[in-house]
Amino acid sequence: MKIFLDTANIEEIKKAVETGLIDGVTTNPSLLSQEASDPISHIKEIVRIVNGPVSVEVTATNKAEMITQAKYISEISPHIIVKIPITEEGIKATWELSKNNIKVNVTLIFSASQALVAMKAGAYYISPFIGRIDDISSDGLKLIEEIVQIKRNYGFTSEILAASIRNPLHFIQASKLGADIVTLPPKVFWQLFKHPLTDIGLKKFLDDWNSKFKNGIGR
Repeated sequence: MKIFLDTANIEEIKKAVETGLIDGVTTNPSLLSQEASDPISHIKEIVRIVNGPVSVEVTATNKAEMITQAKYISEISPHIIVKIPITEEGIKATWELSKNNIKVNVTLIFSASQALVAMKAGAYYISPFIGRIDDISSDGLKLIEEIVQIKRNYGFTSEILAASIRNPLHFIQASKLGADIVTLPPKVFWQLFKHPLTDIGLKKFLDDWNSKFKNGIGR
């Protein structure tokens, strides 16, 4: 299972990459608009730091313009994955792009039927949005379960990229259900390391050591 970071913040990406756990980055127009004055230079810097797949979304809404933007974006780096929304025009564009070996991340997926048509159109990644489904009192994790089953039934090769992750429980449950990738906002990524009993245990160990010894081991 791969972990992506869902952000366009350069410092957050650098900090997370230092853990050795980050396999890629996902961005969207909202995230880039918050961080970048020059989007292309910003994307190039992200690619340089993470050295893995970086999803960058088109802003066009019709097939022809989506394809033009996708080709331009994909030429920035071999690591770029073009994000395209799950619309009729988006699926047409995905089909054309995938035939020409341009990798597409079909995004804004909220139903199993959307996931199925995206996989059939040749999407490299499909991105179901767990948290946003939960926000409307439905079950985002149930959607992951359905998509995993459909993928297994028909041998689709698209990777399931669980997005809109709200908490570590989403991360664990999506992993248990068989998502190939989980993309995490930095806040949730750092929560994966935390547990109150770890903090209590570490403090106890260090207090006991420091009560008898002045220096650490090897000093």
